[in-house]
Amino acid sequence: MSTSQNTSSRALAGLVVSAHSADFVWRAAGTIATHVAQGYRMKIVCLSFGERGESAKLWRKGAEMTEAKVKTARREEAQRAADILGAEIEFLDIGDYPMRVSDETLFRLVDIYRDVQPSFVLSHSEKDPYNFDHPLAMHVTQEARVIAQAEGHKPGETIIGAPAVLAFEPHQTEQCEWIPNTFVDITPVWDKKRAAIECMAGQEHLWDYYTRVALQRGVQAKRNIGITAARDIRYAEGLMRLTPVVTEQLS
Repeated sequence: MSTSQNTSSRALAGLVVSAHSADFVWRAAGTIATHVAQGYRMKIVCLSFGERGESAKLWRKGAEMTEAKVKTARREEAQRAADILGAEIEFLDIGDYPMRVSDETLFRLVDIYRDVQPSFVLSHSEKDPYNFDHPLAMHVTQEARVIAQAEGHKPGETIIGAPAVLAFEPHQTEQCEWIPNTFVDITPVWDKKRAAIECMAGQEHLWDYYTRVALQRGVQAKRNIGITAARDIRYAEGLMRLTPVVTEQLS
């Protein structure tokens, strides 16, 4: 296929780039499941397992615990969650705390873009003073997107279009300068999100927190369609769209 061919004939698809293996569950599981139900191919890329910085419960098991065992447990949790959501998942295992991205990783992500041909991509907020792995993940997500659009990168391959870039919700929104401007109604798939959440045994302290977040965003989503609207929205996920919308109609 020529590199100049466009995206009109391509299948529906979305890409989610998660710094650690549980991030996609807390922040985007409902959006993933919603799009799977609509016929989208959803691909999750976990840059790391979060084995050093986000697995405290596992490390507290004592001297018997090793980094390899932590990675195995985290991989199994994330795989079960992705299976519940109906999504593909790939683990790049580049490490965390600190996370560093090599050119090899960057170009692997470019290859994934070109394979998936997503119409949208989700990753972290561009700022996060509590976790520097998160904005790094968004940075490489956006850099790979640009390279995947370049005709001169691996000439002859099909380039991607211009997938929308959206940041899913960080843990402390105000400090991350994250403002939701897009809401996804996840009420019909809430049971799947909660089941995916409960796969994350290593971070059980976050289960109810992210349930409360979904309820709060549900109230806000309902308000933004009109409180008298017949549609009932109980659970939602908030996203911050980073790329412009091009449209011929504003309603």
